[in-house]
Amino acid sequence: MQKNEEHIIDITGMSHDGVGIGRAEGRAVFVPLSAIGDRVRARIVKVSAKAVYGKLVELLVPSPDRTAPACPVFERCGGCTWRHITYAAELDLKRQRVRDTLRRIAGWEVEPRPILGSAETAGYRNKVQFPVRRGPDGEAQIGFFAPRSHRVVPVESCAVQNDAANRILKLTAAFLKEHHIEPYDELTGRGLVRHIFVRQAFGTGEVMAALVINGDALPHAGEYVERLRGEVPGIASVLVNHNTEATNVILGPRDTLLWGRAYIVDTLLGRSFKVSLHSFYQINRAQCERLYETARVYAALGPGDTLIDLYCGAGTITLSLAPEGGRAYGVEIVPEAVADARENAARNHMDHVEFLCADAAQAARELLSRGVRPDVVVVDPPRKGCDAALLETVERLAPKRLVYVSCDVATLARDIALLRGRGFAPVEVTPVDMFPRTPHVECVCLLSNLKPDKHIDIESRKV
Repeated sequence: MQKNEEHIIDITGMSHDGVGIGRAEGRAVFVPLSAIGDRVRARIVKVSAKAVYGKLVELLVPSPDRTAPACPVFERCGGCTWRHITYAAELDLKRQRVRDTLRRIAGWEVEPRPILGSAETAGYRNKVQFPVRRGPDGEAQIGFFAPRSHRVVPVESCAVQNDAANRILKLTAAFLKEHHIEPYDELTGRGLVRHIFVRQAFGTGEVMAALVINGDALPHAGEYVERLRGEVPGIASVLVNHNTEATNVILGPRDTLLWGRAYIVDTLLGRSFKVSLHSFYQINRAQCERLYETARVYAALGPGDTLIDLYCGAGTITLSLAPEGGRAYGVEIVPEAVADARENAARNHMDHVEFLCADAAQAARELLSRGVRPDVVVVDPPRKGCDAALLETVERLAPKRLVYVSCDVATLARDIALLRGRGFAPVEVTPVDMFPRTPHVECVCLLSNLKPDKHIDIESRKV
């Protein structure tokens, strides 16, 4: 098979990142923007020992799952993956991916529970970070990075972003142009504005806007604040974040409050949460409530039970699951997140919840020395999953049930295999679609301690 050859290919599979897969001359060919059930004419653009990649030249027979993508930059933007297929087909692919990955990596022959799809596939994101870069003509280009690059695809609005984010995008673009404020240039490290950061609290309507700048001050900052206050309903916080390092990390360590509060307030499952610029907070509020509700069911906490939440962040899971009449402990290594968590506990009058600023192993030693014996441990690690020290900590804590909230099914599967060797058996998994139209899928997995006196009956949800 040679580069630039054209082949007629039937698309029969889909990669985890949304690329259609077919076969030609006995080899698998990856064809972006195709769908299972398509017959396409594809031009070969890359041939290697491991893979063959093609470009869709002509759609000969469309898949019944196909739909018109309602986005003018879908084919160039690196954000959405599946705008060219129906949402029902997307959910089927995500559930299948969870099942196949758990079988392949963890050796767990499981049929996941039905995936919890999102009621909204547009406007669901409560946070966005628009990169601002210097274009070829010197003007600011604002949008999203193209796949596997730092080349900005300019956008005027984004279908999955909230209304406030799209308003602030247009307002800021006009402000930068009118005042000739230089966009950031990654090659030279010059230019001022690097990113536009927007958060909206869907429960309260409050909005946070921040400009990430490569310097000490934003010119005409007062005018920028007044424009936001006049044109963005719910604006409650306007900040500048200072990032002067040559780095791909978006936020720098220092903030300047221009107007309002340095945080906004949102609600989840009837509780109130402070969300600051640096806080981790789930992107899709409605689906987050379903995720946490699933975790609550799996935790099956009763009166007087004890919960330990590792990787607790600002305490959203801890405070949402904390048992009545029992004790709950959240563990987080980031001091700012722990400060937010403690304030959130006070905000919700939950004096039976304690937050510790420590790594998991250190916190476990302290809690065990105090006689704390958890009935349930919750982990919600970053995409890389749990490290060996955390898995050892879970084993030492010896909870009756372990609830694992995962944003990457591959690392979840790896950790399930390792946890089996530490006495925990996977019981059930529920996929949750937090990010419609993208390749990402979250999971909530229940694992049971195999010790006979700590076994859980999943059907009755009783220990």
